This record gives sequence, structure tokens and C-alpha cells, in this order.
Amino acid sequence: MHEFNLGDVEDPEIYAAQPIYEWQKTEQGMWVMAHSVPEPSWHIGFNPNRYGYQVMIVANLQEQDATFFQLKYGLR
Repeated sequence: MHEFNLGDVEDPEIYAAQPIYEWQKTEQGMWVMAHSVPEPSWHIGFNPNRYGYQVMIVANLQEQDATFFQLKYGLR
């Protein structure tokens, strides 16, 4: 899972598109896009602590791919 915050914007889907696209072009993003079945999904939720939105990119990985991802990228 990759996540980032947006401010209080009128249309969060439009403002989330650029960071999602940029993440897909990183080494980590390209690896996740290649190994997730089905393709990753993204979700936008209101974050009352920051008066804005939180965007989460969620991928479904097989157990061996999830282990590799955690070892290589050291995330969650």
C-alpha cells in the first residue's frame, strides 16, 4: 500500500491523478503494477485530522511477492 495526503481541494480525484501517475513511474510503482493481480486500486477518503483527503493505492500480491516487496522496499 502506498498513501499520500491532499489538501482540502474541490475535486480530489483530479488532484490525486498526478501523484498516482508519478508513483507508477517509480521503481516501486512499476514493480507493484507488474506483480499485482488484479491491477492496484486507489481509494480516496476524507482525513479530518488534516482537513483534506488521504489517497491509498492498494495492491493484491501473492505471498512470495509480498515478502519480496517487504524485503526490497522495507515498507509495512
